[in-house]
Amino acid sequence: MTVLVGTSGWQYKDWRDVLYPPDRPQRLWLEEYARQFATVESNAAFYRLPEEKTFADWRDRTPDGFVMAVKASRYLTHIKRLREPAEPVERLMSRAAALGPRLGPVLLQLPPTLHADAGLLDACLRCFPAGTRVAVEPRHPSWWTGEIRTVLERRAAALCWADRESRPVTPLWRTADWGYLRLHGGRAEPRPRYGRQALTTWVRRIADNWPDQADVHTYFNNDTGGAAVLDAAAFARAAAAAGRTVSRTPSGRGSAR
Repeated sequence: MTVLVGTSGWQYKDWRDVLYPPDRPQRLWLEEYARQFATVESNAAFYRLPEEKTFADWRDRTPDGFVMAVKASRYLTHIKRLREPAEPVERLMSRAAALGPRLGPVLLQLPPTLHADAGLLDACLRCFPAGTRVAVEPRHPSWWTGEIRTVLERRAAALCWADRESRPVTPLWRTADWGYLRLHGGRAEPRPRYGRQALTTWVRRIADNWPDQADVHTYFNNDTGGAAVLDAAAFARAAAAAGRTVSRTPSGRGSAR
C-alpha cells in the first residue's frame, strides 16, 4: 500500500536519453519503463481498444507487482457519452482482464462538453465488475455537486484529482479509500515542468486526505521533453521526504515498493 507514481503512457520518442538508453530499441521500452517505474497509465485503450492478446503481452513483459491503470475507451465516454454502457464496459473489462494481477484502476475521463448526469454516471459505474477500481475525471463544472459526490462514494469510485498549470481543476473530494491524481502540466521552466513547491503541495494534499496504508495512484501527463519522467521522480522524492511509502521511480530514491 503506497503512493504509486508513474506517467501517462511510455511510448514517447523524446524520452530517449531521459528514460531510455540510446541503444535500447523501442520494442523494449515497456520492459525498461517497468524496470524503473512500478506503475503506468495506459492511454491506448482510449483511442483504440487493444485486443486481449495485447493486454496479455503487456502482462508477460512486466514484473510481478507492476500496476497498469487503463483509460477507458472514448467510445464509452465521448461517443456514447456514458449512455448504454453495459456492452463497452464488458468489452473493455473482458480484454483488460488478460493483465491479470497487473490490472489497476480504470479511468473514465469525461469530455469537457458533457454536463453532469448523476443517473448516467451511476448506471455506468454499476456495469463494472465487483472490486474494479474506477476513477472518474469530469471536465465540466456542473459535476461539482453533492449528488455527484454521493454517487462516487456509494460506488467506491475515486474522483480523479486533476492539475493544470500547477493548480487543481477539480474539487479535492475523497470519495473512496484510495486515490487517483493526474498532473497535466506545470508552470515551471522549461514548460511543462512542475516546480518544487507545486509538487510538495500535492504531497501535502495527499497526506491530509489518506493514511499511508492507502493506495494513491499519481500519473504525470506532461510528457513533452521527458518532463513527466523528471517530475515523477521529484514528486517521489518529496513524498518519501514527507514520510510516505513510495513506489520505485528512476531516481532510485524513496521507499521502493
